[in-house]
Amino acid sequence: MGSSRPVVAVVAAAVLLLVAAPSASAASGCASANASADQVPKRTLVRATLCVLNAERARHDLRPLRLNRRLGRAARRHSRAMARKRFFSHTSPNGATFVDRIRRTGYLSGAHTWHIGENIAYGSGDLSAPRAIGTAWMSSPSHRENILNPSYKSIGIGIALGTPSGDGGATYTTDFGRRR
Repeated sequence: MGSSRPVVAVVAAAVLLLVAAPSASAASGCASANASADQVPKRTLVRATLCVLNAERARHDLRPLRLNRRLGRAARRHSRAMARKRFFSHTSPNGATFVDRIRRTGYLSGAHTWHIGENIAYGSGDLSAPRAIGTAWMSSPSHRENILNPSYKSIGIGIALGTPSGDGGATYTTDFGRRR
């Protein structure tokens, strides 16, 4: 995997996708969507990522996702772990799955039913920008399925500086959820 391409993976297929350049997306109005990880604060990248994903959902007549504190905590911790420990997987080196990580935050506590999913990605330079990551995910059927899943209502977005390959850039985790 070269450092000049964003890398993405999804639980549904555990697929790696390499995309050389971002294409135009529905998120043209999202502030900072083209900013790389070294240009703006992580909080700005999170908001831009949410905007990019919600613009895609709007194009498909879906309700926007709302940030969820607990899903965000699980996503942030996973992105940091992947960048620091240099692994790229939905399963941590200690064997914890995304379900385990989300459960530890308390998100699933008290829920009668729940539905969760996860997308991960990383990129360097311009390809660490929210629009580039969103375009890569939308170009992959299994990632696209998570983004456009109408049952998801909430999202946690975790972005860590650095990548599993050791390059500069950013590592992204999005944890999707709905609980009742």
